[in-house]
Amino acid sequence: MTSGEELIADTGVVAVLGAGSWGTTFAKVLADAAIATGAERSIRIWGRRDEVVAQINAEHRNVQYLKDIELPDSITASTDVGEVLAGAGIVILAVPAQSLRLQLRKWKPLVAPGAVVVSLMKGLELGTDSRMSQVISEELEIPQERVAVVSGPNLAMEIARQEPTASVVACSDEATAASFALYCTAPYFRPYTSNDVVGVEIGGIVKNVIALAVGICEGKQMGDNTKASVITRGLAETSRLALALGGEARTMAGLAGLGDLVATCSSPLSRNHTAGRLLGEGLTLDQVTERMTQTAEGIKSGYAVYELAGKLGVDMPITAAVVAVLEGKLSVDELGPRLLARSLKSEGDY
Repeated sequence: MTSGEELIADTGVVAVLGAGSWGTTFAKVLADAAIATGAERSIRIWGRRDEVVAQINAEHRNVQYLKDIELPDSITASTDVGEVLAGAGIVILAVPAQSLRLQLRKWKPLVAPGAVVVSLMKGLELGTDSRMSQVISEELEIPQERVAVVSGPNLAMEIARQEPTASVVACSDEATAASFALYCTAPYFRPYTSNDVVGVEIGGIVKNVIALAVGICEGKQMGDNTKASVITRGLAETSRLALALGGEARTMAGLAGLGDLVATCSSPLSRNHTAGRLLGEGLTLDQVTERMTQTAEGIKSGYAVYELAGKLGVDMPITAAVVAVLEGKLSVDELGPRLLARSLKSEGDY
């Protein structure tokens, strides 16, 4: 075994930083995976809000984010991040992408030496255009071989209800990816592995922006032909960006590409789809932000994606149109004609 494999196999303490829907759900996945194999595992969630933490500890529920879903007894919570991180061999990060860097600077001294750090986040940092795995490696000063990414069609509520789901664990070190995939395999959660961290992260980032576009179309009561066209061409521009950054085309055809895109663009459980729909119905961006109980990452990451595409010379007309709407330069009524506004060419010509 490599050291990464040994660490993941042996650790019985996991820290999950973030008590929102996906962080709490993934804690449940890890607990259920341990129950299925008879392993002893302590899973600690860090949350900012006293009432959420108290409810997880007293009632084994997180009602604000997961309604009446019952959490296993092996999950506890605390507002003390030092308490949560103490002795944790695996650290799961599920916080808003734009706040990650500053939080990691505070948390770095508390992270156990040699810990494997796993990102559940699907965002691109404003100003640096960095993916979350890059931010983690830079701020914690750990090699990419100890940073893994989980992505795919990850609608938290469906997974919390134990509806069958496949996902992807990506890491530059294949042994670490394989070992963590085994660690988080639950009866209803089946992770595949990949060493294409770039492609997996870009798929998870750009699909949020495309979901905003599809949501706007739905809010404007456009038909299924329109939405299917935007999803398909959205995959094309996601692929162009991923390939320009060194990602692999096959990743875009898999769970972290097409799978995540379809789920996020189609489901009312998707925060980005919901935000787009509200914009399409006529709400302002401020009104949408006020109404949403959780972050719609595409709203902030859209700017970073558009900036990165410009630097690389990658044509992303759907992303450009969504960003124009978010900036107030384009109305939602003008969005439709802009979504497919590339010059005529062969469909296979990316």
